[in-house]
Amino acid sequence: MIARAPYLFLLLILIPDLYFDLHYWRHKYSGWQRLLRWLPSFALVVYTIKLTYEKNFIPDNPNILWIYLLLLGMIAVPKAVYMLCSVVGLGFCKLFHSHKNIGNLVGILCVPVIWYILFYGSFIGFNKLEVNRQTYVSEDLPQAFDGYKVVILSDAHVGSYTDRNEYVLKQAVDSINAQKPDIIVFLGDIQNTEPKDIYRHMDVLSSLKAKDGIYTVLGNHDYGDYICGNTARKVANWRETMSLERQMGWTLLMNEHRYIDRDKKSSIIIAGMENDGDGIRFPQKGDIKKTLKGVNEDAFVLMLEHDPSSWRRKIIPDGRAQLTLSGHTHKMQFALFGWSPMALLGREFNDWYTEGSQSLFVTAGLGGLIPFRFGATGEIVVLTLKKG
Repeated sequence: MIARAPYLFLLLILIPDLYFDLHYWRHKYSGWQRLLRWLPSFALVVYTIKLTYEKNFIPDNPNILWIYLLLLGMIAVPKAVYMLCSVVGLGFCKLFHSHKNIGNLVGILCVPVIWYILFYGSFIGFNKLEVNRQTYVSEDLPQAFDGYKVVILSDAHVGSYTDRNEYVLKQAVDSINAQKPDIIVFLGDIQNTEPKDIYRHMDVLSSLKAKDGIYTVLGNHDYGDYICGNTARKVANWRETMSLERQMGWTLLMNEHRYIDRDKKSSIIIAGMENDGDGIRFPQKGDIKKTLKGVNEDAFVLMLEHDPSSWRRKIIPDGRAQLTLSGHTHKMQFALFGWSPMALLGREFNDWYTEGSQSLFVTAGLGGLIPFRFGATGEIVVLTLKKG
């Protein structure tokens, strides 16, 4: 993970200390005292270099990465925010010919706010769970499916649930079963990097129950691309992940679909397209024609697709899926007063989107590779389909 952009992390660590040294430390402290103030950043630089040379996307022990990010949030991020506030304040001083840099005060006030967000998100927010109730109305829905209850689970990242927070996953499964769903859909990213993440939690995940079964698709983390190794090893891990899901009684859809029947007269289609990302950072394996091969134009299609970016790229142009369910974004695992910085990207990242007769719902998901959530609480979604 760090290896993808190590220089950004190093700049985040070093530039604020350089600013402090030039503006404050060299005028107030002797050489060894200045050196002491550089030591935390030097330690973070060493930590960063170590993580840069990790063979996999994250270390085998994910706590190593978690502690690093925690230290980064405690030390480097507050310094960087203070520096930005101070620089802006200097600009206002020159503009208004003032000698008082109000930006320094703003920067100081930001520090406890950053620490609060960091510690709340890491130790409380990630361990919370919400039941998000939604309704979808469509005139194309067969009458026999009016009131059909779909429970959505996505982005479990079960490797992030250890002894201290494993109860959250159990709580999510119990909450899902308590809804007495007609169908459960899992939208991908069951693991962090490897199928070994799943073994510890198989008993809990296998206890999921729904009248019409559990249907799932793969997410970008489920293909084995986040480990160091040759193609054969990655394919072996990918196949093992698929095998484990099937052993749990889940129906894995790989560019294919199934019929859900009612009264032997009415049916809806559950379609599952493989992860269809940008093809650069995220696998692009979705095949909409194969997924919906033989599906009539008048059928009601519930499409499962991990990456919501595929909705505009492939699903809308095809035109046959009235409702698409996606995850992947986690709502950035961060939001302030309901607003997430992901909104600036102008992409579908959370909640409902509609184009003509086609709709997309993106869930914030349950877990995350990094055990942190602030303002974007992990969720299960209870979606009721209504004839309208």
